[in-house]
Amino acid sequence: MKKISLHILLATLLLTPALMNAQVKQAATPLATLQQQFVDLRFGMFIHFNIPTFANQDWPDPEAPASLFNPTKLDCNQWAATAKAANMSYGCLTTKHHSGFCIWDTKTTDYNVMNSPLKRDVVKEYTTAFRAKGLKVMLYYSILDTHHKLRPNQITHKHIEMVKAQLTELLTNYGEITALIIDGWDAPWSRISYDDVPFEEIYRLIKTLQPNCLVMDLNAAKYPTEALFYTDIKSYEQGAGQHISKESNKLPALSCLPINSAWFWKTNFPATPVKDPVKLVNNNLVELNKVWCNFILNVAPNREGLIDDNAVAALKEIGKMWKPEGPLPALAPAESPIISSNIAKHQPANSSWSDDMNIMDFANDDDFRSSWQSNPTVKQPWYEIDFDKDKSFNMVTIVEDGNNIKKYRLEYNENGVWKPLPASKTEGRVKIHRFDRVWGGRVRILIDEASAAPAIAEVGVYDERR
Repeated sequence: MKKISLHILLATLLLTPALMNAQVKQAATPLATLQQQFVDLRFGMFIHFNIPTFANQDWPDPEAPASLFNPTKLDCNQWAATAKAANMSYGCLTTKHHSGFCIWDTKTTDYNVMNSPLKRDVVKEYTTAFRAKGLKVMLYYSILDTHHKLRPNQITHKHIEMVKAQLTELLTNYGEITALIIDGWDAPWSRISYDDVPFEEIYRLIKTLQPNCLVMDLNAAKYPTEALFYTDIKSYEQGAGQHISKESNKLPALSCLPINSAWFWKTNFPATPVKDPVKLVNNNLVELNKVWCNFILNVAPNREGLIDDNAVAALKEIGKMWKPEGPLPALAPAESPIISSNIAKHQPANSSWSDDMNIMDFANDDDFRSSWQSNPTVKQPWYEIDFDKDKSFNMVTIVEDGNNIKKYRLEYNENGVWKPLPASKTEGRVKIHRFDRVWGGRVRILIDEASAAPAIAEVGVYDERR
């Protein structure tokens, strides 16, 4: 990394005339409108193109030299033309993947495309080419960065400055960005939490730079499907076994799948059949759109910087079979995304009687697969979070394991006195309660009625910025 002060770089970027003009021109659109516009896009192209393209594996050596990146016939216009032929409405390019190589002209690190044999800003060429075809522009960005050692147990303040500076460049220098797809954050394989790299700070920065840029974190494997935890759009990676419910989904969603066998180009791709265009249309695109789910199909450019002929042909076939039919039905009203840190996580907890394998700490262990469950003989179960001192908060969430709790009350303890919290009527197993900020040292749930022994997977307490 260059020996420059990233906080000075960030401050400089925030004061540039280009950014100030962008902020003036882009008035904030309500999130619900942006979510509807996103699902109405229906179909787009994911473009995994970065240093892994030249390593024949999706996770290359993080010390692979910049000289490895050498697309000799790079043509983003070919990508855009291929997307247009498939009747796609947008693209999304991997600006930085997990190994940390930046394919834009960044001032934050020497590990970038300008120090490769190409010496051209790929992000700039991509955004220009796609907009010229009338296509929307999205960007992918990885929080996990093994080259710069932004990985578990090694994250520093300078790493967070780098993330902010890089996102500031991407959202300042390349025009309107419809959405950012963020990866490598709060995933079981990355192990970088929303506290290690503070989600709310990054989210607020993005919305300050471009108020209408949707934030999509690829975290669907961990969080319940009924609410938006740390994302504006629910995402489902089919290859990782994440599949949207075609019976119950009501939230704006994205489902992704590669047309090949992997995300980045491999040497066997030109001679290996791609996925069947008929099945991609009938089993994915058409069916997903019915449940407010946008389908993004990954196409991996090769080492020349071009999409292979077999993929180009398949996308043309898709374009012959499928055409967008206008906006989708209106999304149902939904709660705003939860973006703040959960201050109840791993705090001391207490409860009424429960069996040993379902005791109280399972309900605030940051794992939605485990739960606290009341012993069925308890008539009025209760659950409590104890903080080490009074804390401010303005939201409580309850995620049940099942949907058995019918009536309950929320209370907080201030100076030894229990006081009620508003508990709005919430249907379903995910219950979200927002209220005016209070201060307290304890929070508890009093369960008055349940159809079976209540079980709580996670309790969340938040002090969100408003």
